[in-house]
Order: sequence, then structure tokens, then C-alpha cells
Amino acid sequence: MPKPQDVVNIEAPPSKSVSHRAFICAALANGVSRVSNSLDSDDLIRTRACLSACGAGFEATPQGWDITGTGGRPRGGLARPADLDVGESGTTCRLLTAVAASGRGLFRVHGAGRMHKRPIGQLTKVLEGLGARFSFEDAPGYPPFVIETQGLSGGTAVISLEESSQYLSGLLLAAPLARSGLRVEIGGSKAVSWPYVSLTLMAMADFGAQVAVEVLEQGAWSKRSPAAIKTAAPGQVRFTVLPGAYQARPYRVEADWSNASYFLGAGAIGPKPVRVSGLRLDSLQGDRVILDILEAMGAEVLWDGSLLTISPAGLRGLELDMGPCPDLVPTVAVCAALGQGRTVIRNVAHLRLKESDRLEACAVELKKIGAKVETLADGLAIEPGPSPGGKRFELSTYDDHRMAMSLSLLGLAGAEVILDNPGCVAKSFPGFWEQRKKLPWV
Repeated sequence: MPKPQDVVNIEAPPSKSVSHRAFICAALANGVSRVSNSLDSDDLIRTRACLSACGAGFEATPQGWDITGTGGRPRGGLARPADLDVGESGTTCRLLTAVAASGRGLFRVHGAGRMHKRPIGQLTKVLEGLGARFSFEDAPGYPPFVIETQGLSGGTAVISLEESSQYLSGLLLAAPLARSGLRVEIGGSKAVSWPYVSLTLMAMADFGAQVAVEVLEQGAWSKRSPAAIKTAAPGQVRFTVLPGAYQARPYRVEADWSNASYFLGAGAIGPKPVRVSGLRLDSLQGDRVILDILEAMGAEVLWDGSLLTISPAGLRGLELDMGPCPDLVPTVAVCAALGQGRTVIRNVAHLRLKESDRLEACAVELKKIGAKVETLADGLAIEPGPSPGGKRFELSTYDDHRMAMSLSLLGLAGAEVILDNPGCVAKSFPGFWEQRKKLPWV
């Protein structure tokens, strides 16, 4: 066990994914909910503003957000659409497109940055089949667009998860507001980022929504607990959601494995162990798998109650399927570039559709420090180069929060890292640089 004076202590921030879902469920509920320990970031500011435009009330208190729900369907505009400015938040865009389509009236969804180049046509096509109408202002299947709706009809919907699990999460969050029960099935050829669907089901259950989850076994459908389903294949899982209102309640957001991953990676790289407090070992967050990945790469892992300590022990290359945890790819790629041996990351082709093309971005920037990086059809192959210690690198963030935080880890290897837009971390982790000061960076 490392000595206390040799350990850097970090408190994990609140979960961005859980904060989004808690705000949405509370905003659609009957009555007033208090959501505490939510993340305060640019993406969550967008979600609150969009939900306010749909008729929910948000009041900041010292104990958290008091949210007055709409008691049912979101309220759009009549002559003029309700303005849903999602900024650069893909989560806000995809979840609230489905939620708004379950309301009444007109809603205009638009954003900034790469948002108008990020596809959403697979989701809007399904919503049109349930009664909503979409008028695309530029390219069909992409923001900006106007939704005209009198609510969703219910019935059966088939949605693909090949581009994003958020299409399914949005449909599920909207489903209790449909006029009749809604059965949602998974189409396509594969399902990515499945653990985020588990978080959606958890939040819905916490706010009183009735969702039955079934899996296909030996030709028959059997009910399962959402927490028991760790992955999904098209045609093998379906959801039945009964109509009804969400119920107001107090809700505390758990800590975020995604944003903690940068500091866990810092502990694995060295030179000092890092102890992170506040994480739940039994969390349904998919990015909890960073713990298993770093341990398999050679880092030392120690749990002590609610404290998690990661210590450096020399990292080695692995073959990894990161389809369930794509947000971790930039962090793992940096760790791989500072380890030994070849690392291959697969099943993450959808990373090209994020705030940046994260596969290309990782390849370009890690090549600058001397790593050998091959961009694959669905991932990356990485071989470490010479130590970057003692050298100065000017690196691009691509205005992508996860690229900025991951690339900053190179400072632990003795490199001087200059980022072109360090402020882009405000999208998901405004306190990152303050926490960063605690680590032995160059």
C-alpha cells in the first residue's frame, strides 16, 4: 500500500450522463423534484435551458436544483417553435429530440460547432413513424430542424444503435408519454455503448416509469432486470413501456467514471499513485470498465471502502473491444502510447461522429509525440515511440473536451504539452484544470 504522502487525492465529479437523465425525468414529472450533486457543465446548461423551453421550471438552491415538472408532455410553441438550442451537446440533441416529439406543438432543434454535421436521421425516421413531423432546414437527417407534433402514438418501434445508443435512450425516455404503450426493439447489425441504456432505465425506474425488459432465449421472451443485461444484440432484447407520468422525488447524482478516468489513467502512467474518492464499484456506468482495462494493462488497483487507488507498474499493450465504452478511447490511447507493446482498439467506428473525428484526432496527435498509430476501419492500432520526456509538443484539442483531457496526461511522462483550446473541457468537466493542479505535471 502506498504511503499517504506519496498519493495524490482527487474527488470524482458528478456523472454527466446521470445528470442529463435525472434532469429530463424530473422535468417531465408531476410535482417538484430536488436533484442534488448534478454536474454543472456546458452540456447540462443546454439541457436545463431546453427543458425550460419545454415548460419545466428550474430553481437553483444550495442543496441542488428544485425542478417543477410539466406533469406530462413537453409544451411547444404554436405560431413560433420552442427554441431548443443544444449547443455542442450530442446527448442533449438526441435525448431531447425524442422527448420533444412526445409533446405538443412546435420545437426547433439547433446547435453549434459540429452539431449540424452529426447525424440523427435514424432517430427522426422512427419518430415520424410514431406521428411526429420533421422539417429539416439544411441536410435531411441532420440539425437544424423543426418538430411538429401532437404526441407519439405508441405501438412498436425499431431503432438501430449502430451510430449511438442515445437514439434508444431518447425513445425510452419519451415512451411513457406516448398515447398507448410503446414496445421498442433493436434493429441494425450491432449495438454500441449499451451501458448508457442501463443508466437510462435506472433513472426511469427511479422516477416511477414502468419498463419491462425482455431477452430472447431459445425462441421465447423472458423478463430480465435491466441491471442484469450487460450487452445487447439486435433482435435479442426488447422493451415495453406503459403510458404514465413520471413521479417527482429527491434524487442524488452519483460520481462520474468517465471524468474520473483521466485521473485513474494519471495514476497508471505515474509518477505517483492517484486516489479517487466518491466512485461506486457497483455503478451501471459503462466507463467503470476503465478500472479493468488499466489493471489488465498492468496498473495496480486498490479499493479501500469508497477510495480507489491506481498505482503505476508499467503498462503493456492489449487487444480491446471498446464498443461499450467509446468515451474512454482517447484516454486508453494515450496510456497505450506511453506503455510497452502494441495496443489494438476495435468496434468504435462511431467515434468519427463525436465532437471531433476522435479516431483521426488520436492518430494525428499521438504521431506528433513519436507513437506509431494506424487508423483502422473501426479503431486504432498503437505502438509506443521514444519517451516524450523533456520535449515540448503543441497539440490540437479539435475543440473536443475528451481529447483535451486525455492529451494532457502526456505531461505525466515529462513532456511539456501546449493545447490550443484547453477551455473546451467546460463542456463536461469545468473543474478539470483545477483538479489537474494536484498532479505532478510538467
